[in-house]
Amino acid sequence: MSDLTPETGSTSGLDKAEKDARTWGMLCHLSALAGLVAASLGSWVGPLVIWLVKRNDHPFIDAQGKESLNFQISMFIYAVVSLILCLVFIGFVLLGIICLLDLILPIIAAVQASDGKSYRYPITIRFLK
Repeated sequence: MSDLTPETGSTSGLDKAEKDARTWGMLCHLSALAGLVAASLGSWVGPLVIWLVKRNDHPFIDAQGKESLNFQISMFIYAVVSLILCLVFIGFVLLGIICLLDLILPIIAAVQASDGKSYRYPITIRFLK
């Protein structure tokens, strides 16, 4: 998906729809961090709700919502595999790496989305296309 660009001839720089799209795109990524506070809800609930409610409003919100959901689902799968691998001790290292990635990458994605740039998470299985 291409970057959002300011509308030419607009005195405010960005029109309201683009500003809203950037904000909701950013919230798709940041809402995943709510899973750190309320672990019982999981990191996928926030992005799922935002994506389901706002996906038809703007293509940027749709793309960022899918990307955030794909990443969170992938991280869940990787965490389950790492927990199983804890039986052979390598899982502890992998679980630590997964936790760090699940904290850092959504913040990077949110910053990119607030700038109007589409962010693609690395090591993500694309369930939603």
